[in-house]
Amino acid sequence: MEDSKETKDEIRSRMFKKMEAIPESKKTELTRMVRRRLFDFANFIESKIAMLYVNKPFEVPSREIIKKALSQGKIIVLPDFGQPSRPIKLFKIDAPGEAPPAAAGEDDSEGSRAVPIECLDIVIVPGLAFDEKGGRMGSGNGHYDRVMPHLPITARKVALAFEEQVIPQVNMESHDKYVDIIITEKRTIYKI
Repeated sequence: MEDSKETKDEIRSRMFKKMEAIPESKKTELTRMVRRRLFDFANFIESKIAMLYVNKPFEVPSREIIKKALSQGKIIVLPDFGQPSRPIKLFKIDAPGEAPPAAAGEDDSEGSRAVPIECLDIVIVPGLAFDEKGGRMGSGNGHYDRVMPHLPITARKVALAFEEQVIPQVNMESHDKYVDIIITEKRTIYKI
């Protein structure tokens, strides 16, 4: 059993190693299973505007999810976190691999691709470690902890994870935010 006194840095280090140890072929299969469960999930099926993410190596890959969601006619939004002192902006994308304007070095001063946060139906949240109570640990930048308080109350916060990323306890601090649901290759976990 894992020690609940383990620090966030220790958990991050352990989880990075754990994720790096998964062979690519297994990671591809696990990703396919997570993706299938997401597309069978009623809240995702019913959503019209979904915020997704561009994954880091330790997160469930998102490119194929974005591609399929776009083909289903969903409006897909990516966050542009920018500087911590600046409000988070959300931008509509039209193709997988497309980046928010600032990340792509573009100027969107007209706001032609901006989407108000109040319009989101569902937010797919990445992370490194999760617990069954909805505790989430990301890369340590606090990006999603900054965006979650501004979401509409009706927007579901859904994390995608491999079962190996679900641990007994994520040490949550007062500024850390919980997710509502976690989808892994084996199960759908509702916050308890």
